[in-house]
Formats: sequence, structure tokens, C-alpha cells
Amino acid sequence: MHQLSRRGFFKGVGAAALAATAVPAAVAPARAAPTSFSKVVDLTHALPEDFPTFFGQPQLEIENVYKFDKDGFNLNIWHLNEHTGTHMDAPIHFSKDGQTADQVEVEKLVVPIVVIDVKAKAAEDPDYRLTPDDIAAWESANGDLPDGCCVAMNSGWDAHVKSDMFRNADGDGVMHFPGFHAEAADMMIKDRNVIGMAVDTLSLDHGASKDFKTHYTWLPSGRWGMECIANLDAIPATGATLVVGSPKIVGATGGPSRLIALI
Repeated sequence: MHQLSRRGFFKGVGAAALAATAVPAAVAPARAAPTSFSKVVDLTHALPEDFPTFFGQPQLEIENVYKFDKDGFNLNIWHLNEHTGTHMDAPIHFSKDGQTADQVEVEKLVVPIVVIDVKAKAAEDPDYRLTPDDIAAWESANGDLPDGCCVAMNSGWDAHVKSDMFRNADGDGVMHFPGFHAEAADMMIKDRNVIGMAVDTLSLDHGASKDFKTHYTWLPSGRWGMECIANLDAIPATGATLVVGSPKIVGATGGPSRLIALI
């Protein structure tokens, strides 16, 4: 496959429009030199109406209102909860006045992605939370987290997406799946310039969380999250670029997104 240039990927994007976008210094975008890539990986689950949800009820209904055989074209109406399938959590989702999905700067949506593998720990403890120690161990093996990156937790949970294990609810309705520890979120905010957090589960917090401390730590800081990521085994621990095709719906607290990794 011939190499595609990241510089070429952005060719035609108005420089003036980008310059006019204010980016808080504490959450500055990556400033890496243009790189090439030869492989594209889809990190997005297909979204059927019965996709598992945090609340346990369907959050997508597709109504076909025009049919080709009758009308000469096809058209559906979606009845959708924003936080369904592979989706973004915009800062406003857990803050009073944070950015809505349409306000997230485009520079923050094409960033380095690193993958921290906690599959073995999650297999032993479904309530596992990725900790600062996991980040330190990753950096010991791979070097510092890239400036302006997204950190993705690979717990292996995407393998359960078609079964009840994805929610893993007990007899009391409490879910048990991995997430990020709030201390890891705090570390990435204060000590690293990390822009995005991604999980292959239903929530940035572990399933049994009652206080959603990771959400309340991360999102109000002006950073975004991605939930229900797929195919993290298909990208390296470091070296890939993430392209976030997030919704640009005015006022949205998030929304189903197409996530693409360039390797």
C-alpha cells in the first residue's frame, strides 16, 4: 500500500480557521512533525439497535420513513441517546459549562494514541482500574507519553460486546467492568499533557462506581473521553495517530463517533 501523508490529510484545511480557534494552554494539542502511515484501523463498533448500554435499555431506534421501491430513495430517522455505541464524552457531559461536542477544537481530534494493556489484570478483576502505576510501567517500556495524546485502556472488554458480560451486571444490577482510576486521570491532567481518554468498556469509570469520580475529574478539565472502543489489539502501544470523527451537533454532550487509527 502506498504511503499516505498526514500533511496531505490536512491539505485544504483553512489555516486561518484553525488559528482562530482558542486552545487552552493546559490542554494544548500535539505539535508533532507530519508523519506518514500505511495502515488504517477502525476502532469503532458497528451500532445496531440492540447495542449494550450503560442503563441496560436500548438507546437507538431506526425508523425507516422512505423506501427505495416506493419512494425512489431511502431515508431513516434516528431516535438516539447521545451516549450509545462507540461514542464521545464531551467536557459538558460531566460539567456545568464545559465544551459541547461541536466546540471541541479540531486540533484536539487528530492526536497520537497510546494503548495501555491491562487485559491480564482485568481478567483477574473485572473491577480493575487503570492506575498511575500502569502509566509509569508503560512509560518505562515505551518512553514518555506523547505530548497531546489520547491514552487508551485495553482491557480486552470489546470481546464481550455481543454478550451479557459486556455489562456484567450482578444480581443487584451493579455492573462490573474495568475503567480508569481517578488518580490516573489526575496524573494525566497535572503531570502530562494528555487530551483524550479512551476505554473499551461502557464507562471511563469502572462499572461499580457510585461517584463517577473519573468522569468528574477528567471532563471538567476540558478534555474528552471515548467509550466502547474496538480493536485496540490491532494497533501498537505507541506510534499510531487517532482521528476522531466526533459529532458536530450544536449543544451535544457527546455522540456516536467513528474512530480511525493511522499506523
